[in-house]
Amino acid sequence: MKTLSLLRAISCPCLVAAFLSCTGTAQTARSGSVSPVLSAAKTELDRDFAELKKQPVAPYYLSYEIIDSNTATVSSSFGALVHSGSAHRRTAHIDVRVGDYALDNTHQVRGKGPSLGASGISSVVIPVDDDPLPIRSALWIETDKRYKRALTQLSAVQTNNQVKVEQEDKSDDFSHEKPEQAVEPIPEVTVDRKLWEEKTRKYTAPFHRYGDLFNATAILTADQEARWFVSSDGSMIQTSTTYYRLFIEATSKAPDGMELPRYESFAALTPQGLPDDATVLKAVDKMIADLKALRAAPIVDPYTGPAILSGRATAVFFHEVFGHRIEGHRQKNEAEGQTFKKMVGQQVLPSFLSVDFDPTIKRYGGVDLVGSYTFDDEGVRARPVVSVKDGVLENFLMGRSPIEGFPNSNGHGRAQAGFEPVARQSNLVIVNSKPVSREELKKLLIAQIKEQNKPFGLYFDDIQGGFTLTGRSIPNAFNVQPIMVYRIYPDGREELVRGVDLVGTPLTVFSKILAADDEKAVFNGICGAESGQVPVSASGPGILISQIEVQKKAKSQERPPILPVPFAAAQGGAR
Repeated sequence: MKTLSLLRAISCPCLVAAFLSCTGTAQTARSGSVSPVLSAAKTELDRDFAELKKQPVAPYYLSYEIIDSNTATVSSSFGALVHSGSAHRRTAHIDVRVGDYALDNTHQVRGKGPSLGASGISSVVIPVDDDPLPIRSALWIETDKRYKRALTQLSAVQTNNQVKVEQEDKSDDFSHEKPEQAVEPIPEVTVDRKLWEEKTRKYTAPFHRYGDLFNATAILTADQEARWFVSSDGSMIQTSTTYYRLFIEATSKAPDGMELPRYESFAALTPQGLPDDATVLKAVDKMIADLKALRAAPIVDPYTGPAILSGRATAVFFHEVFGHRIEGHRQKNEAEGQTFKKMVGQQVLPSFLSVDFDPTIKRYGGVDLVGSYTFDDEGVRARPVVSVKDGVLENFLMGRSPIEGFPNSNGHGRAQAGFEPVARQSNLVIVNSKPVSREELKKLLIAQIKEQNKPFGLYFDDIQGGFTLTGRSIPNAFNVQPIMVYRIYPDGREELVRGVDLVGTPLTVFSKILAADDEKAVFNGICGAESGQVPVSASGPGILISQIEVQKKAKSQERPPILPVPFAAAQGGAR
């Protein structure tokens, strides 16, 4: 199961450098000089690879990626500080490959669940001090362990290939890629936590006015990851990414027990991308109003019929329904559904839609994109990928695991620190060549309602995330989880409803897309899959679908709290 959690970014031109600032570090940021960490990793890799080459079964490839994570977090709830602190952690992913590019120890061992070389947790803790010898020592002992394990894996792979049927995809296990040399500056991230403590208190204090909330939090997080990558084929890379995120969440409960969440999230690559207090407090007021309305909103029963997805909903919809199914390694794994594997050159979307994945763009539609990066986690330079052109499938997202017809990476081998990389999404951008206005899209929806003789259509305005199932042994389905949904009646009236999830299967729903508007909404989020959680972005227009299906949302059987909330009683407020 692949999941996407909410981190929707809203841009604002207001400067916030007073409480978040970036300054250069003495060693690397101003001069762009090589970090002692990169030098230590390179020295140890050269030594270890040379020594292992003397073994009877020598590795053909060795790489080290060291990830240095610095995180500052401030959170408050109902106007009171909950947490304020920072964390510093350094881990390494070590890739030892024995065999050759065609067949190595990472090859899938079929019939026994995940292969011995399958993606998953694969990390070693590295000292956070820049002293070269402790860093080299940690890399040395872990490389020795990984090499011994690789020998066992290769033996299992060779035996498995002798007793199993011939594989459908006969492509190599690892791709030849151009070695990269790059040393980028690593900025130091400084957060004025005292000021953010006051701000998060201020942002959550208004929730006191509404007595039916059992959760109201604001969290500011500044994340920086410095990455150093070296490999036996000659790559030596120093790069970093930084994200600033303000996440606000409030939850109420309907009288029937259904939990009603409401989220707002602001994300940026620089401090200047975050909003000012007035913008945040306006969003908080909207959240409170929405939660009041949701408590009184009627529940929608299971339904099929026409619907409009807002740009935000479209972005998540395409991330889940399309994006995960064109990740390259899924076309190779015979346990996967491989929905689009044989569809290259075929029409998979309406001719007015194209889909690009581009980690090199940092801003789109006036919003920062958190799915941007310079190099992926396999040492391959990021590059744009045109996946669908005028409705026709052209390309998959590729890491260094080749598939038939796609022998090379296109810079999408990604992983969370401590996981092994696989092909993952970056910045998904849906391009509409025949946009209509939002008003025209609604008119087209009403026409569909009347043509299908439906009592209403649906409009999905805001979402919290979603998940998808891509394996072939289970239904190849998706579930997009909306928050704000409206019934639209034939006379144009709109009514807020609750209690539905948008569900379906990919090929069916794509064949039902009729039109798209001129919106360029951006959804920034955290996507979870085999290689951990990675930041992603998606942008799309509002789209009209002639037939969608919704099912009832899961709900708690617990009643709302019996006792009134303390602040409502203290203020003399009524529930």
